[in-house]
Amino acid sequence: MGRRFEGKTVLVTGGSRGIGAAIARRFASEGAYVVIGYERNKEAAERVVQQIAETGGAAVAFQADMGQCEQVVHLVRTAFSWYKRLDVLVNNAAVLEIRPLLETDRHHAERLFAVNVLGPLAAMREAAKLFGEEGCSIINISSGAAAATPPGLGVYSASKAALEVLTRTFAVELGPRGVRVNAIAPGFTETDMLQQRLDASDRAHIIAQTPLRRLGTPEDIADAVLFLASHEARWITGAVIPVSGGFR
Repeated sequence: MGRRFEGKTVLVTGGSRGIGAAIARRFASEGAYVVIGYERNKEAAERVVQQIAETGGAAVAFQADMGQCEQVVHLVRTAFSWYKRLDVLVNNAAVLEIRPLLETDRHHAERLFAVNVLGPLAAMREAAKLFGEEGCSIINISSGAAAATPPGLGVYSASKAALEVLTRTFAVELGPRGVRVNAIAPGFTETDMLQQRLDASDRAHIIAQTPLRRLGTPEDIADAVLFLASHEARWITGAVIPVSGGFR
């Protein structure tokens, strides 16, 4: 059985660590040429590229601030020109900042929406121009917070809810061209970002509220992303799939 993404090009934004790095490694293991977008941590991005190379895969990393639309467009165009095609776009890069309403200001809201909504919007628009005739796919990484009301995450949750609306709408617009657009809504996932925010008591509470009785891993999310990008999901578009171990 051949590798599912042999010869295809995949762009993963926010691919230098955590969920994005796991997604990049999984696509490479299935034969894809992987382009990793990162904002600041060049060393971490190059480490993922090296890990992929050591296992026989092909990857390259380019810097771009997802809050700057012109940089996003340049990233997508560079991904296309580097391997002469683009088949899958994974919008994973995001900003998470906890602020209650009385501490929320315009700068906070504009930054979250710039990175979490306008950046992915620019990437989707540019990728749609460059995709081939059929079989291409966009996967947006949303969050379980989009369907919840956690205190302090009002702006973040709203930005992810907006991304889900874009997912459903663009699935309708791009479907006639053979482009599928879906989203994954991860639950609590073991990443550096989460570890910095949870103490032992928080972790125990979340695990107790999760039917599968553990936190997710970046690999759990990566496997779901690969499924949505694959031929096996050819009849799925406009979906937002929770990957959360059943946490509500």
